[in-house]
Amino acid sequence: MTASLKHVSFLTADADAVIAFYTLLGGALGKDSQAEDGLRRVVLGFAGGGKLQFFQAAGQEPRPHPGWQEHIALHLENLESSLAQLRQSGVTFSRELTLSPSGNPVAFVLDPDGRQVELLQGQRES
Repeated sequence: MTASLKHVSFLTADADAVIAFYTLLGGALGKDSQAEDGLRRVVLGFAGGGKLQFFQAAGQEPRPHPGWQEHIALHLENLESSLAQLRQSGVTFSRELTLSPSGNPVAFVLDPDGRQVELLQGQRES
């Protein structure tokens, strides 16, 4: 059996805020729709084909895990300048730039719902 990942979905309290946050990180808005019942669906695509999908639903609040163990990981083309831009934009850092156990630069920030996002220096595809 072979499978490919289509997307990962999350609940959000503010679809506009997640669009702004993830487009700042290089995501491209692919879909933004709202159903008659008020359910809003947003899909953001990233280089390499990865997609994040967010649903904003009245009366439902996201409950992201506060620890780093549950997180989204993104490679950024220029990590240090991206971190400076995020800091200037007021993004909350949960872990400052440091080296991972494997020796690679890494930082963690929080998305608008408090979800952990791991940021790594971009890797060239082989």
